Amino acid sequence: MNKNNKITMMPVADLVPYANNARTHSEAQIDKLCASIAEFGFVNPVLVDGQGVIIAGHGRVMAAKKSGLTAVPTLLIDHLTEAQKKAYIIADNQLALDAGWDMDMLGLELDELAMLDFDLSLTGFSLDDIDPTIEFNPIDDQPKSDDEIVKSSTVVCPKCGCTLELEGKK
Repeated sequence: MNKNNKITMMPVADLVPYANNARTHSEAQIDKLCASIAEFGFVNPVLVDGQGVIIAGHGRVMAAKKSGLTAVPTLLIDHLTEAQKKAYIIADNQLALDAGWDMDMLGLELDELAMLDFDLSLTGFSLDDIDPTIEFNPIDDQPKSDDEIVKSSTVVCPKCGCTLELEGKK
């Protein structure tokens, strides 16, 4: 690995998509990436080779263009052979697909975000995407009396308007 690598801003116009990139990006995904960039900033640099060819970050670059950004953070990757670059372009996308979710922890995190009135769609999930088997109940530190226990309730995200039917405490 090149120890001199550092993140630098690079004009979007100078970035070259890898010609044989097999990963596809739908308009819906690009829109999600645009929303993520608007909320969090461009926090994940694009990996490029010495000629400005994108090794990882094609979708983020597409979202940057759609969002009107003129420059994005990049990280120069110049220690890979051509074969390694080709393999890494595939591996970068595929290895992420092999990860899973701790459904209990995901439920807790979504609960906390909902209680903070955070737009849950910015997590990349739509409420339709969230596995209905996870427990997703707004966190409330106040003890509930028996008359406040209900069979179901609805939580509405104040920013995106998504609704979710919940079982358990009101």
